Amino acid sequence: MTERPLDLDAVWAFILIAECESFTRAAEAMRTTQAAISLKLKRLEDRMGCRLVERTPRHVRLSAQGMAFLEHARALRAVHDRALTALGGARQRLTIGISEHVAGPELPALIARMNAQDPHLLMEIRIGSSGDLLQSYDRRELDAAIVRLHAGRDDGEMIAEERFGWFAAPGWQHRADEPLPVATLAEPCGVRVLAGQVLDAAGIAWREIFVGGGVAAVVAAVTAGIGVAALAPRMLPLGAVDVGERLGLPALPRLPILIHSRLAGDRPRDALAVLSAAFRSAVRG
Repeated sequence: MTERPLDLDAVWAFILIAECESFTRAAEAMRTTQAAISLKLKRLEDRMGCRLVERTPRHVRLSAQGMAFLEHARALRAVHDRALTALGGARQRLTIGISEHVAGPELPALIARMNAQDPHLLMEIRIGSSGDLLQSYDRRELDAAIVRLHAGRDDGEMIAEERFGWFAAPGWQHRADEPLPVATLAEPCGVRVLAGQVLDAAGIAWREIFVGGGVAAVVAAVTAGIGVAALAPRMLPLGAVDVGERLGLPALPRLPILIHSRLAGDRPRDALAVLSAAFRSAVRG
């Protein structure tokens, strides 16, 4: 008697649960519900005859059998993708723009996750300001853009909201008789504009002490101890501290991350869904 074959959708769900360490994120990546993901996993575990995932109220982790099966599941996915693309001609291309204030230190891991989702998809990632990327998107130079909320736009889908704070190097002191020294990104930058508006509304004197061509440059200025910057905590190296409360600086609002997309075809949409889910995980810590 021929044994019943594995359900490939259930295998893909298992891989995403393992990589995202979350049923919720896996469901977002597969554009389905958490209940559907749970059902797919149960179907796979019933077929394998063992428990693959240990789930608690706080954590999702693989069992010993799940760890052993993961390598084979990924190999099965790779063979499946090669079979689909064997006669498909040119590789599909996916061009994504990601805002400087969104693409954090997790980006290499997120790209790796997209590649694991579809190793045969040709990815192009462009980093820039939200305003510039949205202009490129409108000119159809990008398939998708992951950006901060931009004035006058209401056509994006919110991925997450991210906390911002006023960060400085440990031990950095502000002289009370001088304007607050602020490191910012070069124009156009919505976070730069927001930071200035918030400080002005609070009646706090400030001056630009450093203008960086990228978030990495602004982080370097903060680390060098020359002033403060409005940044998301995940962008900062270990040791940087939020000095907002100590200095009596106004709280910064949570800023949305939105995705704009006009993708057609399951493969690029699936890859983008994986990236969106991974960003949600990164932002929510």
